[in-house]
Order: sequence, then structure tokens, then C-alpha cells
Amino acid sequence: MRDRLKETLLTKAGLDPDKVKEVIEIEEETGQTLDRILPGRGIMSEAKTLEFLGKYLALEYRESLLGIKVPSDFIHKVPVQFARTYNLCALAEGEEGIEVATWSPLDVQPLDDLASLLGTEIIPVLSPKQEITNLINRAYRHKADGVDEALDDIKEEDIMGVAAQIEESEDLLDVANKAPIIRLVNMLLFQALKVRASDIHLQPYEDRLQVRMRIDGILYDMEAIPKRAQDAITSRVKVMGKMDIAERRLPQDGRASVRIGDGDVDIRISTIPVANGERIVFRILDKTAKVYRLQEIGLSGKNLEIIRHYLDYSHGMIFVTGPTGSGKTTTLYAALSEIDSLHKNILTIEDPIEYALGGISQVQVNTKKGLTFAAGLRSFLRQDPDIMMVGEVRDTETAEIAIRAALTGHLVFSTVHTNDSASTVTRLLDIDIEPYLVASSLLLVIAQRLVRTICPTCRSLISPEKRMLSRLRELHIDPDDLPEGKLAMGMGCDDCYGSGFQGRTAIYEIMPVDEHIQRQIIERSSATDIKRGSIERGLLTLRMDGIDKVRHGITRPQEVLRVTQLDIT
Repeated sequence: MRDRLKETLLTKAGLDPDKVKEVIEIEEETGQTLDRILPGRGIMSEAKTLEFLGKYLALEYRESLLGIKVPSDFIHKVPVQFARTYNLCALAEGEEGIEVATWSPLDVQPLDDLASLLGTEIIPVLSPKQEITNLINRAYRHKADGVDEALDDIKEEDIMGVAAQIEESEDLLDVANKAPIIRLVNMLLFQALKVRASDIHLQPYEDRLQVRMRIDGILYDMEAIPKRAQDAITSRVKVMGKMDIAERRLPQDGRASVRIGDGDVDIRISTIPVANGERIVFRILDKTAKVYRLQEIGLSGKNLEIIRHYLDYSHGMIFVTGPTGSGKTTTLYAALSEIDSLHKNILTIEDPIEYALGGISQVQVNTKKGLTFAAGLRSFLRQDPDIMMVGEVRDTETAEIAIRAALTGHLVFSTVHTNDSASTVTRLLDIDIEPYLVASSLLLVIAQRLVRTICPTCRSLISPEKRMLSRLRELHIDPDDLPEGKLAMGMGCDDCYGSGFQGRTAIYEIMPVDEHIQRQIIERSSATDIKRGSIERGLLTLRMDGIDKVRHGITRPQEVLRVTQLDIT
């Protein structure tokens, strides 16, 4: 088999003999299967690896698992720990057996164990790891996950002394034999990851500790925890974040790392004293999450073409702008993933590092040790970089270093907080950057917002009623311009918690800095003048891009109105 596999790798996958030899040696040394080695070592992308193995093993490959209804037999018979650890999930039942999605078909032991659990034949179907993870999350979302059970186990004598020392990286799936309070906090984190929450809020009231989770940018009330457990939970969280348990009068910040199966999740923890105790917020950074490609983040054909054009430049400055939580970092990562890191030296300085990027050197800001954005940028210039990414331009010093780097043969990416693309230009001038430096270094400004997308499970086309027609008129959309005169709506289902939305996409305003804008920068023109001139030359504003997504049935009018109130059309 090995000789045949070598030959297939050479002819079908395009690997040279040396690379094939290297892969086989790694397989023998580590015991890892080829489906883990090829994407893990950056030799082939996950998608290409799965496509190749699908052809070689005569297995079906599915790029997307959206809309799949997992058989209830699988959910009831297979523990969520098993499904998440091995990333296996049933797709459909048939006479010949049950179809199961896997991203590691050469690791046969988990598939054999699953066959024993289900008592039937397993038919493997190949799919990307993140797609399977998302499907597992959706499938087990409504199964009891232990939160209520942990609440029932809390006794008065448990409240004191539960803040025991924990491992460096806590495994959320290992809930057996844990103290009730520890189990409760772990299960809250696990539940948040299942529902794709970006933040968990623990908000104290007079009679309860209210759990709230931010899902797709919107806060939802979840469990209400009895008041008697509040102090113990606060202590437990402070131990996780390596904070001072005794200090209850001052705000504190901490961080923790947890494991979900074989994936790591970073958690930033913030506490502040409020009237009824201490308010706690977790910011969840799931490092197992997928790094998106440019074509997957909502860019229209024209906008995608513009960005790819500027990624080929050897020097200059590209800014991504928008409020906190508008997906700026995701866009930057998607852009960097398009660049050939094998032949270019790419360095990033971030706070925090949200995802690991293969072939790219990433630096974490550490202000306590003096490693700021400005200090890191200065060091980067001695590292012979081709491309640099600065997490955020927060001050004049960082902006000046970044712009001078862009003028001396480096392509520099960064983010800034402004309302739209034209405001970014005037912001740089407002923090005392010389107009000639801005005009000669700035290549492109990308403004963006996130809008919720319609749930694919309960999506329907309906004729707009009176209230919806008024929103369409506010966006200058003629109902006759909609497909068949109907508007796409999510009707509400279990998968989207009755909201009609599932997931988010971005709307964009992409402004290349052409000669007209360069002249306006030198003349210190206002943001309004810069934007008006750009619109006349074909700029698509945030609201225009949002309108396009409404017409194509991707989102709803109220989402566009929610995030583009201040846009100029």
C-alpha cells in the first residue's frame, strides 16, 4: 500500500519524491496518520488532503454540512465527549448502515468504537474538521449538558473552600469527580462554546446571578444561578484567571486556557465590583475555530477583486476599520492567508493572538514587559520582513512607525477604530501624521460591519408586510427588485433559538487611495468631501453593500439598518 500511496501522492497530489519521503518518515517516527500529517505540517491544505483521500479511498467528500439533521439515535447513544474528541458525527441512516462524517479516515480505531456503540455498520464521509465540530454543536445543543445537574448538586457546605488549584489547561469535557462549583463553571464555558458565544456575562442581582451570552453579536439571557452560589463561582473564576481572590473592591483582569477534546480555547476574564457583588465577563477566543479565506467572509466580486489586487503590492499601508467586534481581525487573517508565506517573511504583533497562522511569526503584546505595538514594530524592522501586521494603531508613535515602514519597502496591515473608510484618512491627520506621509503610504482602506445571516434551516421567502415594506423603503429597495417580489426571512427554529438568524457575515466599504484622494489628503479635505468624491467614482458604501446582501437573501433589512445608521448614501 505504501508504494501505491507514494505513487498517488506524486501523481495526484503533485508532491515531489523528496517531500513524499519526508512524509513517510514523519509517519514512521510519530505514528501519526497521513490525514493528520499533510495538513498539520502545511504540506497540503485540509480541503485538498480530504479531496485526495476521498478519491484514493473511494469515499464521499462534503465541503459543507449545513442543513444536516443528525439522527436522534446517534445523539442518544454517543456521548458528546466521544463525538467532540474524535470529531465524528452521524449524517444519515440507511439500510447499509449509518453515514458518519470524519476528517481523519485513516484513524480507524474511533470508527470501530463508534460502530460498537451504535451496533451498526459505519459508512465514512469526509468533511472539514470545523464543519463537523459545528454540526456536533448543533446536534447536542438541546441535550441536557450538565448545567442544571451541577446547580442541583450545589449545597451550602460547598460554597466555601471550593477554589482549589487547577491544572495549567483545564479540560472542560473532564467533568467527572469535579466539585459541583467547578463542574458548573466548566459546563457554562462548554455551553457557550456549543452555541458559538463570543462572551459570557455573569451579572449579579439581589436574588440571583444571571448568566448572559453574546451570540452573533446579540446578548441573550441564559441560566439564572442561585444567589448562594455567587461567591463560590466568583472565587473559582478568579483562581482560573490567576487573580487575587481576596480583592473584591477593585477591577481585575486575568486569562485562562481550557481544552475541548484536542483543541485549545483562550479565555480573557474581567471582573468589576458592582452593587450586588462582582460582575464577571469571559471573552472566548476559540483557537480551534476556522481561519476564513477571503471568498468566505462576505466580499462581493468587485470588492474581492480590489483586495486581491492590493495584496500583490510590495509596499504600502492597508487599514481595516470598524468598531470593536466588527470582524477586522478575521479580515486581516483572511488576507494574510492568501499570501504565499513560504516565499515571504510575514510578522504580526497582536493583542491578543486570536488564531494561529501557519508559516507566519506572531508576537503577543506584553505592555508590562515593555513590548508595545510601537516597540514590536521597531524590532520587526530588524527581522528582514516583507509583510507586517499591527493589531491596532492606537497612538501617533505606532502610526508613524507603521507608515514609515510602509514607505521603506514593506507591506503593512493594521486596524483602526473609525466610522467609515474616509474617516480613517482624517483620523491619521488628526493624530498629527504629516499629510504627505499619509498620501504617499496609504494604499487601501477597508471599512466593515457584521450583520447576522438568515438561518438556513428555517429560511423562507415571503411577501413583505407593511412594516417590512417601510424598512425596504428606508433602504431604497423596491420590492419589485427582490426575487419574485419576495423577501428571505428566518421563521425561527431550534437551530437558531427562534431568532431566524444563524452566523454572521460582513458588509464592506472598500476605498482605494487614488490620485484624487491623495490630493485631498494634502489639502486636508474633510471626510465628507473625500467620501462624496469616492462615491461619484464608484465607491460602494457599507449601506450599499448591505442592500445588495438583502436583495440576495443573505440578511434582513433591519440588520443593515442596525449597523449603518451613520452611513452616507
